[in-house]
Amino acid sequence: MDPELAVLPGVGTGGGSAADTPPPDFASIFEDSAGGAGPGEGVNPVSPDDGEEAAPEVNLTVEKFPKITKRFADTPHNAFNDPNYYKIALNGEGDLAQRLHGIMQKYLNCKDPKDRSVFRQQFITFFWNFLAGVAKKAPGKLPDAKKYLLRFGILHPTFINAETRALFAKMVVNNELGQPVYYLDEWFKAVGTGVVRNSSTDEVKVSRSNNAVRFQQLLEKAKGKLDGSRSLLKAKDQERKDLEQGLQERIRIIMEHSLLDGLPDINSTYSESQRRAFSEIQEVLKGLLKADHDLDMFIRDYTQAEEDVRGLQDKIEAEGGAVEVDTQAVDTEYETVRQMVKMTIGRQGNHYPLLTSEYFHCGPNDVGFRENVISMMSLIESIDPEAFCRSYKNRINRIAPYVILLPTYGDTGMCWEPFDRHNRATSRGRIAIPMYPKNLLVAMLSAVGDLRWQVAKEKASYYWMEEGLTGNYYQWFAKMKLKGDLKDFFIQDYITWMTKESEGTQKLDKEVRGVFWRYMPFSQPVKEKLKNRSFVYQELYQRDINRTMSDGY
Repeated sequence: MDPELAVLPGVGTGGGSAADTPPPDFASIFEDSAGGAGPGEGVNPVSPDDGEEAAPEVNLTVEKFPKITKRFADTPHNAFNDPNYYKIALNGEGDLAQRLHGIMQKYLNCKDPKDRSVFRQQFITFFWNFLAGVAKKAPGKLPDAKKYLLRFGILHPTFINAETRALFAKMVVNNELGQPVYYLDEWFKAVGTGVVRNSSTDEVKVSRSNNAVRFQQLLEKAKGKLDGSRSLLKAKDQERKDLEQGLQERIRIIMEHSLLDGLPDINSTYSESQRRAFSEIQEVLKGLLKADHDLDMFIRDYTQAEEDVRGLQDKIEAEGGAVEVDTQAVDTEYETVRQMVKMTIGRQGNHYPLLTSEYFHCGPNDVGFRENVISMMSLIESIDPEAFCRSYKNRINRIAPYVILLPTYGDTGMCWEPFDRHNRATSRGRIAIPMYPKNLLVAMLSAVGDLRWQVAKEKASYYWMEEGLTGNYYQWFAKMKLKGDLKDFFIQDYITWMTKESEGTQKLDKEVRGVFWRYMPFSQPVKEKLKNRSFVYQELYQRDINRTMSDGY
């Protein structure tokens, strides 16, 4: 490692083989891979997670997140002990890598606070330009150094102390849980290989004369409708199977008889539980008829969507073949992610892009590792069971969003889009979570609150200021004559709702509490707990009962 980098806090003092190596030749750091071995070739072993992975399919029958039984790997990887880590991270990135190295030296060696501030800002700008080149390589096979640079912001292992290196070496590399939670390198790979669509941006208007491109856009929407129809079809088919199994179970109960005492050749009469099964069978049969009717309707929708897709594909072929609307998917997504980073950090936050001991102060369970995030999402769902639900055709569908883990020091999560614009029925929303916040739960809740708001607003459409969750909250906001961003107020109240009110600590305005209880209800166990805490919650609980009895709920 260059000796001038050792002035950064924690560099060269944390032990480990990387810190003990002699300084590399400056030219060798930036040796172009075209003239010899590729970046990391023969030097750095690549982790076994580079195979193509499909996006986790939306399964409408799944009711909760998997239980986290293993937060860390059994055997730590040794990538951070590689003496060539820094060289591999910069190798093959051309002039940008050299400029990044140079400005980092100036920043680290500068003593004047004003000049140091200027160099720091220059370094941040250069780093993001440099990282764009690394992101382009994500769809291929990344060496460990570049992968962990994208994933965690680790440019050199000795920028963090030995304890932190050991923590990050124990993280689970692969997505063993199959949940839609992505590290940044995985996300760019999924986008670049077409597994996941680009995050939505302002669409560019297409000339009416450019039929091929126009048909391609229509095809994307038709494919979204087809995906949604197929998901609903699978869910309804599973619902009918469950009802049929319930019917079989009740018939089995009816057909079980005990013999009469003294008359061994005669069965006894139906028991009370068997008589109940008769009435239950009637309800099951009604459910089966309704499910079959819905299934027939979904089959027609799916068939029509399939015909639409085929027709548009034929039209595209007639126009001269398929057109690639976006040939730079990763570049486009990188700029989108850059905006996500800025929004999660905020204007006054710490925008330094590297993981260093100077700024990293998280405990093992507070880092935004995939397993910790899934555990938090499970906790949120246990309190707010409809946090990840959307209604479509009078059915509540649980659809976990895509989660993009950003290696930043931000404190606020955010929702980039509530669902895919081409498939409003069953597509996943997208939320971004900073990995090194002061409080991971609060960062998660801010993202889920944002998702909650946007889904409710889209559902209410033109009437979002009048109806439902957003309408009732807006009317309270206007009545109180509050100033500021409406959604920000809602998100902060949602955090209070989930962290304080769910524990019985009354912090919200009475009217807001009533709106949230009605449109973002706690889970039944939480409600049962709260109704015995105070008259306030007991009254809200009684309102639920009254609405249920009047069929108005």
